Amino acid sequence: MEIQWYPGHMAKAKRQMKEVLKVVDAVLELVDARAPESSHIPDIRDIVSEKPIIRVLNKEDLAEKNVTENWIKYFKNQGITSFSVDSIHKEGIKNIIDYLKRIKKQKNGVVRCMVMGVPNVGKSSFINQIAGRKGAKTGDIPGITKGKMWLKVNEDLELLDTPGILWPKFDEKEVGIKLAILGCIKEEIYDAEEIALILVDFLIFKAKEELMKRFKLNTLGTPQEILEKIGEKRGCLLPGGKIDTLKAAKIVLKEYREGRIGRISLEEPENKGFWEKFKNNIEAKEEGFLYEEH
Repeated sequence: MEIQWYPGHMAKAKRQMKEVLKVVDAVLELVDARAPESSHIPDIRDIVSEKPIIRVLNKEDLAEKNVTENWIKYFKNQGITSFSVDSIHKEGIKNIIDYLKRIKKQKNGVVRCMVMGVPNVGKSSFINQIAGRKGAKTGDIPGITKGKMWLKVNEDLELLDTPGILWPKFDEKEVGIKLAILGCIKEEIYDAEEIALILVDFLIFKAKEELMKRFKLNTLGTPQEILEKIGEKRGCLLPGGKIDTLKAAKIVLKEYREGRIGRISLEEPENKGFWEKFKNNIEAKEEGFLYEEH
C-alpha cells in the first residue's frame, strides 16, 4: 500500500507561514513521540529558513519511556534541541517554558513562536497547556485547526497556531503507513483494514502480550485471523453473522492511538527493526493502492 495526501490547503498554509516569518523568533515543531522521525516535517527548513527549531515529542504518555529518552539523546547528539511532553496531563511543559524564557533574556523582548506539526499531532492541546487556555478548538480529526491564530500567553510570550501540514510526497512507503496508524492522515485516503493488519503484525512482533491482554485473545494466528477474533469478541457482525472486519480494524486503530493497548513506540532511533523486515512485504502489496494530490 502506498499512501500520499497533500491537499491544496496545506500548500497554502506553508505560504502563509513564510509570510509571518519576519515576526517569528523560534519554531516549535511537534512530532508524535511514538514515531518522531516519520512525523517530522522533512522540508521544514524550506518553510522556516534559519529560524531556531525546537522539536517537541508530544504524546510521550503513549510511547515507551525508554525509547523516548533514547530519541532525546539521539537528537542531542545531532545538535537538535528537543523536549518530550504529554500535553494532556501537562508533563514536560514547564521545561519548554523555561527554555523559551532563556530566549526571552537573549532577545530582551516578547518571544514569538510558531507552532508547527503534522495533522493530529496535538498542537492545539499543547498550546492550551502553555497558554492556560481552553478556548482553542481541539479534536482528533486531522487538519481541524484552521487559519492563523496568535495567542498571547503572557507579556513575554506569544504563540502562533498553524494548520497541520504534510509534504508533497512520502519518500518511504512506511512513513505514510505509520502516519496512517497514528491518525495523521485523512481516513478516506487509505484502506483502514490494510493499515490495521499491518499494525496487528507489528504488535505481534513487538507487543504480543499487550495485544492478547487488551483483546482477550487466548491464541494468536495470522493478522487476518486475529482481526476476525477481535471482531467476534467485540460484536462486530454483519447481517448473516459474518464478521465486520472493517469495523474491527477501526477499533484496533482507535485503541492503539488512544494508548489503550499499551505504551508502544513505532520506531526507535537508528533502528527501524520491524519496518525494515516488513518493507519488502509492504512493497509487494499493490492492491489497495491509493494516491490523492490536490
